[in-house]
Amino acid sequence: MTQTLNKTPPKDPEDPARTARLLVWIMLGVIVAGGLVWFAVFTATKPTPASLPAAADAQLVRDDSHRVTFPSTEKAQLVEFLDFECESCRAAEPLVQELKQEYGDRITFIHRYFPLPGHRNSGNAALAVEAAAAQGKYEQMTAKLFETQPQWGNKQDSQSAAFRTFAQELGLDLKAYDAAVADEKTKARIRRDVTDGAGLGVTGTPTFFLNGKKLVLNTEEEFRQALTDAAK
Repeated sequence: MTQTLNKTPPKDPEDPARTARLLVWIMLGVIVAGGLVWFAVFTATKPTPASLPAAADAQLVRDDSHRVTFPSTEKAQLVEFLDFECESCRAAEPLVQELKQEYGDRITFIHRYFPLPGHRNSGNAALAVEAAAAQGKYEQMTAKLFETQPQWGNKQDSQSAAFRTFAQELGLDLKAYDAAVADEKTKARIRRDVTDGAGLGVTGTPTFFLNGKKLVLNTEEEFRQALTDAAK
């Protein structure tokens, strides 16, 4: 997990939801992840420095990157590298959803996969999401995984069966889902996102880029102001 945004005190101290969210963000705000990313997402071989992508070869956005807002007139792009097992990503998700509602008509929100090395099931979670995306259920599976993260996250045994259950609950064709999860092309798609992220200097999640610039933020207000300025 990367350092997350510290929230300023809630305006309404009687609102328990806002208070709980504040405490989560403050707690996660002091956590910083270090070390190399899990470049070889589905292999047992860790990368050597020479195998890591050069920044010049990395692409922030690709034609098939998952766009979750579609403004008629795009003013800016916000790219998020995320890990579905990352507690900081889950903590940030309510704010990201708020920002999508506020700025989605002017800013294109884009997701890239970035499973982290300390998360046993982050790669399998990304596979589940990509398999769901093949059936038009990318956002639904993303929401499902963040919603249920306390149930399956931080476990050492594979949670693939749980992810398949989620696919069934979302009404996916399970035969097609299984085929997509097993398909090397699906794995390659996720490895490519990790490759791009590593080349761009991403080392933890969530990491945001606004119009190609990596954001360094301390508060939600800074985040919102950056989007306000970009959306003008």
